[in-house]
Amino acid sequence: MIRAAAPGDLEAIRAIYAHYVEHTVITFDFDPPSLEEWGERLAAAGERGHPWLVAERDGAVAGYAYAAPFRAKPAYAQTVETTIYLSHEATGHGLGRALYGALLDALIAQELHLAVAGMTLPNPASQRLHRALGFEPVGTFAQVGFKHGAWRDVEFLQRRL
Repeated sequence: MIRAAAPGDLEAIRAIYAHYVEHTVITFDFDPPSLEEWGERLAAAGERGHPWLVAERDGAVAGYAYAAPFRAKPAYAQTVETTIYLSHEATGHGLGRALYGALLDALIAQELHLAVAGMTLPNPASQRLHRALGFEPVGTFAQVGFKHGAWRDVEFLQRRL
């Protein structure tokens, strides 16, 4: 089941993201955000009207996806940056495609113009997902972030909504 995220989902969202912060280079955070920080992010998204969705499996949150402002200047208001994370156990079962597809449908319904996504390389699963959902590569920043002892590249993609 895919539905709007609620404050009661934030502990599960925090736990999913913490795994990626602590064990991967997928995100460049070094410390997982606190539950309070997650609450502030969800509240800010609600104020802007940007969707936050969760996917449930067996009654538990197994993943989340959301849209956030791409940049703060007014000319970027119709462009959003999209994000998706699944629990480690939920990957590889089609849940990401369903969840991200629902997010894109919500953005289309809001008549937004462009979705932008960035991913640390290598990340073949995320690259496949984004391309399957119509994202096109627009460029790669080489060695833009340093995590776990090495410089990391980040690829950016976009999709017209």
